[in-house]
Amino acid sequence: MVLRLLLAPLTAPLDGIVWIGEQILERADAELDDKENLNKRLLALQLAYDMGDISEEDFEEEEEQLLREIIALEESQQQSELASDDDE
Repeated sequence: MVLRLLLAPLTAPLDGIVWIGEQILERADAELDDKENLNKRLLALQLAYDMGDISEEDFEEEEEQLLREIIALEESQQQSELASDDDE
């Protein structure tokens, strides 16, 4: 415990960098999970339509909504990438 307190001025910057890296990784995983979930929902919708569980009208409405969500997610990812590039 005492050793950790004595070394804190030296290890604190490294701990901060590790924390930032973990936060970036968590955010990237969450964005990938969002896109993956949207793609799975789109696939499930296509299967339901192919099996005759939903009408063509319902399929087209839900497909359009899912595609808009996917496009919005991709655009937000591109904007965040551009913003991070501008910061450099």
